[in-house]
Amino acid sequence: MVILLALLLSLGALALVSAQSGAQQTHSGRDYNGDDAVGFEDVLSLLLRGRADPAAPELDYNADGVYSTQDALDFLLDLMWGRLAPYAVVVTPRETDELLLNPGMGFVSVESFNNWVRQFRHPLCSIAQFRWYWKDIEPQEGQIDFALIDRMIELGTANGQKIMLRVMCQDGVVDVPQWLIDQGLKGQSYTEEVGWQPDYSSALFYEKHANLIRALAARYDGTPYLDHVDIGTVGRWAEWHTSGTGLNMPPDSILRKFVDLYLDNFKKTPLVMQIGGAEELKYAVEKGTGWRADCLGDYGMFSPTWNHMEDFYQQALDAEEANEAWRNGPVVFESCGSIQTWYDDHFDIDKILSEALRWHASVVHLGTVPVPDAWWDKVVEFGRKMGYRFVLERLSHPATAKAGGSLYYEMEWENKGVAPCYLKHPLAFELRNRQSGASWVVDTGADIRNWLPGPVEIRSRIELPADMPPGEYELGLAFLDPWSREPRIALPLEVRATDGWYRLSHVTIH
Repeated sequence: MVILLALLLSLGALALVSAQSGAQQTHSGRDYNGDDAVGFEDVLSLLLRGRADPAAPELDYNADGVYSTQDALDFLLDLMWGRLAPYAVVVTPRETDELLLNPGMGFVSVESFNNWVRQFRHPLCSIAQFRWYWKDIEPQEGQIDFALIDRMIELGTANGQKIMLRVMCQDGVVDVPQWLIDQGLKGQSYTEEVGWQPDYSSALFYEKHANLIRALAARYDGTPYLDHVDIGTVGRWAEWHTSGTGLNMPPDSILRKFVDLYLDNFKKTPLVMQIGGAEELKYAVEKGTGWRADCLGDYGMFSPTWNHMEDFYQQALDAEEANEAWRNGPVVFESCGSIQTWYDDHFDIDKILSEALRWHASVVHLGTVPVPDAWWDKVVEFGRKMGYRFVLERLSHPATAKAGGSLYYEMEWENKGVAPCYLKHPLAFELRNRQSGASWVVDTGADIRNWLPGPVEIRSRIELPADMPPGEYELGLAFLDPWSREPRIALPLEVRATDGWYRLSHVTIH
């Protein structure tokens, strides 16, 4: 109360000074009343706003970590004695047009890696796709060939790629393990490609397959090298259809059990449901999965009167209420044929890629083949728009702060992609002492999974470590890997350091 009284008395004197000399021009960080100037009126505004919303981070004038009337008093005294330090450092980084290689989005190499892709004209890939038949990864009951999967993970890591995983049970002569058939599993043959469909309704099939999926999840769920997992198992190539076989899919009561099998075990790694899953697609996306379509670009490859792009995909999304699934899980496409097939058949590449963007694609496989020269620029431009693309438009913060206090900041971002990032990469500041090189990393707490396409504004503060010695600090910014806590997501900015941090400005710690 005494401080408040002193403030009110001083405001009268300051009013005379302000009326004679005019308000001081400054950055918006101290313009508490929004009139594009700083003067005694802002002290009063700070008081009034502090009473209404004391938790607002921008009201912490003296950076001691909390608003109080002391902030208004310090502000007033600085104004009166002409010692108002520069408040805001404003940074507006320059955006580049580079094609970024980032986790959870981008192009796909199939059963190969970037060391192969680099040999021809194709964008580098962030994901390597692997689909294994059950018989190949569990040749003996309970003896899963983890070494095979781990080897692919090792090669993917060496090539800067994560792995996408699917388990299949149908489309060779017999694609389930022989030991399961020896235990009594039945199935049906079909003539196309001499196929064999296991009895998915069999309790024996479900029991043994559940053991496999549980073991895979126990080993790989939530690990840094697994990008996403297809809800596979059922149908030809585990695509949740039996087209061309003359055989029926199991009833929904059985299919639902397989969806639940994945949902119950893969709790951390994003799951993707096949668009052909009908009622199970609706059920899965309601649980937060994304969806996948394995015939992108089909504008007449199978029939002159029907195609996937015009007659199936949007209709399936509408029927199963899956149009908004992209907000929670990735949309994944695999091309019918390859991009070279599209080129040879004179398909409309602009139409294909624009439809993929309309469906909010994050991951796209174009066939691990060279991109036709005439389409290269179109593919690169598509790569800049698919998934997420975080662009920092503006960063502002005080020029000075106190160790053990707080640093208020404002950021304006834009996600120029068509989807969010589905994994929580911490957004952090690094303060690096310019003399000693010692650094402190402070997490902002921002959840980038909520950064949908469009602008994102943040007004908050970070708490500064008390053990920071006084001095000049470089202020860096980065999205961190959740596991290593090292910078992970690349930004289209010119200021990236070799260690991955974007060092944007400076702040004085006292």
